Amino acid sequence: MRIGLASPLNHDSPEHWAKRHKELGCGCVNFPLNCNSDKELVSRYVQAAKENDLIIAEVGIWNNMLDADEEKRKVAIDYNIRQLIFADEIGAVCAVNIAGTPHGPRWDGGYRENFSPETFDMTVETIKYILKQANPKKAFFSIESMPWMIPSSPKEYLELLNRVDHPNFVAHLDIVNMITSPRKYFFNDEFLKECFSLLKGRICSCHVKDIKLLEEFTFQLKECAVGEGTLDLKLFSSLADKENPDMPMIIEHLNTDEEYLNALAVFKNKVGIE
Repeated sequence: MRIGLASPLNHDSPEHWAKRHKELGCGCVNFPLNCNSDKELVSRYVQAAKENDLIIAEVGIWNNMLDADEEKRKVAIDYNIRQLIFADEIGAVCAVNIAGTPHGPRWDGGYRENFSPETFDMTVETIKYILKQANPKKAFFSIESMPWMIPSSPKEYLELLNRVDHPNFVAHLDIVNMITSPRKYFFNDEFLKECFSLLKGRICSCHVKDIKLLEEFTFQLKECAVGEGTLDLKLFSSLADKENPDMPMIIEHLNTDEEYLNALAVFKNKVGIE
């Protein structure tokens, strides 16, 4: 596996950016620019990553490709296409988004209708269209697993992969986002094994964070920093490494450089990396 950080960290040049990540023991990075960025600057970041043996793990998209507003949906889909083309051009592993929703005011919100057959069909057709228009040669397009929209489980993810049926559409695993029940929480080792078993050979990247049970009733889970919860991080990293020795494992959802550096140190300790 290759550890990375969702944050670019404070830096004053592409060269400093890459060198800093390399010195921290990272093996991959999230790309800090997008398809609208200055091409010369993009090239400098790409070259800096290459010179420091850093895999460009992800190009983020993060918009609502299923927006109920037709004009907004067109704009969102166009950005998905351009970001996937961009990922292909810079040699990134994947361009990643979430499915989104046409069913409410929050673009990443949970609604009953998110799990309707119609929404599943819409998601499949939208992904197929994006892949057809972008026509990536190497980069993957991927939809991050989520608690309250497709795909919310490895079985749903497998169905989505099979229905899209495209060699450049593979799984992006955020295990914590799929831990949504007492059984998945208390037996997260079993759930980890289920995810990597069902999706074997079709996983391109993983997000790393942690999860803990709150004491209040009823059943409530809270995302937390690496090491502050109960996720079996050693098993997670072992399964990811078996899936792909160069699997990007991106630590995310922290607020400061200090928090990211601390989480990186904790993760290395948990999985036995010096």
